[in-house]
Order: sequence, then structure tokens, then C-alpha cells
Amino acid sequence: MTAAQIGDVTLYYEEAGQGDPILLLHGLGSSTQDWELQMASFSQQYRVIAVDLRGHGRSSKPPGPYSIPLFAADAAQFIQTLNTGPVHVVGISLGGMVAFQLALDAPELVRSLVIVNSVPSMILRTFADKWQLWRRAAIIQLMGMRRMGEFLAPRLFPKPEQAELRETLVERWAQNDKRAYLAAMRSFVGWDVTARLGEIGCPTLVVSADEDYWPLAVKEAYTAQIPGARLMVFEDSRHATPIDQYERFNTAVLTFLSRLS
Repeated sequence: MTAAQIGDVTLYYEEAGQGDPILLLHGLGSSTQDWELQMASFSQQYRVIAVDLRGHGRSSKPPGPYSIPLFAADAAQFIQTLNTGPVHVVGISLGGMVAFQLALDAPELVRSLVIVNSVPSMILRTFADKWQLWRRAAIIQLMGMRRMGEFLAPRLFPKPEQAELRETLVERWAQNDKRAYLAAMRSFVGWDVTARLGEIGCPTLVVSADEDYWPLAVKEAYTAQIPGARLMVFEDSRHATPIDQYERFNTAVLTFLSRLS
């Protein structure tokens, strides 16, 4: 097991390849496992590091509360512990939120950003917003993590030919620690760095699936606030774009990074 001691937690990570470092930050309830298609591709040209955030995968799962600034502080210390220098950061969903916070709190550690199906704010303004979160918490509390996976799988991978992806998601979701998952879910409620987006100084690529949870208009609005940022839209994709459109996604990220070399 490859792990780094970061304050009060041990963070599990995997790495492959050589070259400029890329740090991969997964989403809520996910882990390094869900970056396997990127590890194989990116490691041909880069040193690729995927880490399990606290409360996830094979990392420590201390009691909450968790927060996005806490996840970002873990990531900053992790980068420093591995002595990688500034890294290219690719973050999806929760990982994208952490990437935003990391770029703002420790800009010297971030060479570029790729934000995938994520947002810089989780203010619950409407009943629908609150209902979505409450429903997920209720499923977990009453029926457990496997049922949560069964709820999410057809929403992320609805096509008949994606049956294997659905089965894999359910099995992986069932391995989550319920207490840690709920703490991680609460971490982003009320979080908001929208007003600070103009401070991001590194090259930024925003990736949005056309059928993501968060509307394209939201991505367009915040991308416009980040100096020099570019938005790329992936058609026929849902929230798990690095999986359901992995070839196009990998090419897009590598192309973006190649222009920075």
C-alpha cells in the first residue's frame, strides 16, 4: 500500500509514469479506482498521481466534520510531502471543488486546472436543490450504500451497453463507509468561492457533459469569470465523462497540457 501521512490522516495514492506531475482528484464516493482509464493514458507522457481523499477509498476515515478547505489543505500538504513541485490538477465533481479551493489557497502548487462536471458554489437556494441532497442522505441512512449505488448507476450509465459499468459502480459504492460518505457530502453544503474566481491565475480548462447534473449555463457563467479559461462540452455524456467518454476526454486533457509545455 502506497500512502502518505498528512496531519491526522493517511492518504492512499497510486502513481505511474514520469515527467511533469498530474494530480487526479476524484468525486464524492469515488476513489483512485475510477481514474484507471486516465492513469493508463496519461502516464505515457506524465507522472500521474491519483489520491483517495480523506473519508474515501483506502485513505483514513476520521470523524467529521469535513470541508472543502480541509480537503484542499490535505491536497496541498500531500503535494508538498511528495515534493512534486507545482502540479497539473484534474478534478471531477467534489474533486473539482477541491481543485478550485487548492488553486485559490495555494496557487504556487497548481500549474494548471482541469475542472470536470463541477461548480465553484454549493449554495442550496431552491427546494429542488435541498430535495436532491435530502433524498440522497435519506437513501443512505435508511437503505445503505449499496442502494445508493443502485440509485446512481442508471443515472450515470443509462445505456444498455453500459451494464458492466453500472455493476462496477454499485459494487464500488457499496464499499463506502456510510459515516464518512455523509461527512463528505456535508462538506460542500454552503461552500462558495465564486467571488474569488478572478484570482485564479493558472491555465484552466472546464469540461462539461451535455447531460451533467449542473446545467451548461452554470459552467458558461463561471468559466467567463476565470481569466483565460476555456470551456469544452462533451455530447452524449453524463456526470462521469472520464469514463463514458474516456477516449475523447483523455485526448482533450493531453492536448490542453501539451500546449502548456
